[in-house]
Formats: sequence, C-alpha cells, structure tokens
Amino acid sequence: MITMAAMSVAIVSCSGKDETEGPAEINSGTEVQQSAPTTMMLETVSTEPTSSPTPTPSPTPKPTLTPEQRVVTVTFTGDCTLTQDYRSGNKLFDSTVDGDMEYCFQNCAEMFKNDDMTLINLENPVTTVTGHKDNQYIFRMKPENLEMLTLAGIEAVNIANNHTMDFWENGLQETRDNLDEYGIIWSDSHYGSTFTTDSGIVIGMVGLDNDTDASDVSGIIAKLKDEGADIIIASCHFGKEGVYEPTERQTRIARSLIDDYGVDIVVGTHPHRLQPIEKHNGHYIFYSLSNFCFGGNYSLSDPDSVIIQCDFIMDEDGSSCVDYRLRVYPYSQTSTRPGNDFCPKPYEWESEDYFRVMKRLEWAQGDE
Repeated sequence: MITMAAMSVAIVSCSGKDETEGPAEINSGTEVQQSAPTTMMLETVSTEPTSSPTPTPSPTPKPTLTPEQRVVTVTFTGDCTLTQDYRSGNKLFDSTVDGDMEYCFQNCAEMFKNDDMTLINLENPVTTVTGHKDNQYIFRMKPENLEMLTLAGIEAVNIANNHTMDFWENGLQETRDNLDEYGIIWSDSHYGSTFTTDSGIVIGMVGLDNDTDASDVSGIIAKLKDEGADIIIASCHFGKEGVYEPTERQTRIARSLIDDYGVDIVVGTHPHRLQPIEKHNGHYIFYSLSNFCFGGNYSLSDPDSVIIQCDFIMDEDGSSCVDYRLRVYPYSQTSTRPGNDFCPKPYEWESEDYFRVMKRLEWAQGDE
C-alpha cells in the first residue's frame, strides 16, 4: 500500500485592481505536487466570489445626416464695443441708442437669427466694477445691455482682446459671469467653449489676444476635441492697428493654428481695418474683419466693415468638416456719414464702397 504524504491545499487570494484597470480576475490555475510513484493535481482556490467581467460599452455610431443637416452656417463680424469710453463726459453711444436694445443690429439681426450661430468679438468688459486701468481708452458695458446681443441672435463672443482687463481680474470674472447669466457662449485664451447646433454638430471655440501664441492654446484645442467638437474656430485679436496688411506674426500664428493644431477657421480682429482673406491648406483665414459696431469711436476715418457667413460642409455623420463656402457682405459701421451712429448697414450692391471692401479683402464673389 502506497503511503501518501499529507497534502495541504494552498489558499490564494487575488490582488485587487483600481477602477481604471477593470474588475479583479480570479486565479484558476493549478499547482502540481510530486510524491513518487503517484502524481496528484491539487486545485488552487480563491476566497473571492466569482464575478462576471464588466462588458466594454460599444461607442454609439452617429446617425447619417441629411444634406441640409450637414451644412452648418456661422456668421462672423469684427470688433463690437457697445459702450463709450468710461471716463468720457460725452455719452454719445448711450444717448444715441437711448435704451433701444434692437437699435445697433437692426440691419443685420435677421441674418444673425437665421444662421446656426453668430460669433463676434466683444471688446469691452461687462461689469459694475469701478476700479480700472489707466489706459488711453477704458470701456465698460452695462450688464443689462447684453440684451442687445440676445435680441439680435448673437450666440457667441470672443473676449480675448486688449480691453478685456480694463477693469482688472474682477471685471473680467464678472464679464464671464454676466455672459453666462444671459446665455451667451464665450471663449478666451484661458477657456474654450462649445455650441451644439440643432442637428447635433458641436462647434468649439477658442480665443487668442495679441500676447497669445498658437502653442499657448494647444491644450484648450485638444480639450475641445476630446469634448467632441466637430468644428473648431479660433478668434484671434492680433496684429497692428491701422494697417491693411497682416504682420508676419499674424500669418505665422494663423497658419500654425491650422497646420499644427487642426483649427478649421481663423477669424481675426484688432487692426480696426479690413485685411485680406487667405485660403491656407484648404482652410480660411480672415486676418482682420475691422470694427463692426464700435461705440468708442465717434468719428470714422474708415467706416468699411464686413459680415462673413461660412457654410461648414460636414461629412455624412457630421464629425468632420470636408469643405467650406463663404458669403461676403460689405458693410459700413454707420448708417450716416460723416460721424458714427453705431448702426451698421450694408453697402449698396456693386457700389464704389462695395467694391472697395472687396478689394481690401482681396475677394470676389466668384471666388466661391
């Protein structure tokens, strides 16, 4: 009779894993114990209960969009300062508007309302803070005057510009809070934002001021992509004031945003003059759209402005822009000349003014 050695059963417990590694696994291997001339197979057991692995969810495919749903129309204008200099004794903007929240944009509101989104550069803090910088011009918009934007169909603003800190950090934070309260999407060089169209296409926005380089907002752009942005717009408040051609720095930053960071379109403001439209590697750059409704300037040496509508043509599921169409509308910053009545109006079709704007943009309607 063969005498067998006493056998011991090894009890093995599984080590736990954190949530990022999935559920703990049960060790179901075997241990071999030799005792000549007989070999016995002893099961290794676990003290942990057996559980089914958590299935990995499959991504939900985006539905195929109709041809109409694949077209996303975004309208762009230049600098808007909906107030006058804070220290000025002549409150010409306030007295001209006279509390009429539909006055400034009455000639373009229908266009803004009938697109998917309208984006402007809002070049004034929206705050009640009183302590301010000692700059040449200081702007402060009344919070209740944000109704000018909502009534006109303006959904989004860039606030990365050289006046955003006129009332220091407190004024900037209150500006953000007031825009949130009125349901207006905002972005700057510290925060991106997203807007979702009725067809479910997500537009991502980021802002750059004149001290911001393309690489400075790379993290914001990456985050917008992670959040599902199908279109990314960069609003750049850059360049040199009073000139009609972009600087080397403008060109470098705008092209880098497209080539290095995957931005779909670059919209420039700040020079207070129109600058050319460029198509770079299949993407549009508007180097400067000039001023649009600018309450800080009572006398206009150059009233030329423009509204640009861009149709972003998306792929079948709306996840990527595959083509663009532009419509260019030459505008004057004022309805009366000389002077400035803060009510932009379109130039007459094929007038001398109309063609001057097109020449400065280096654009012809036949380009599209």
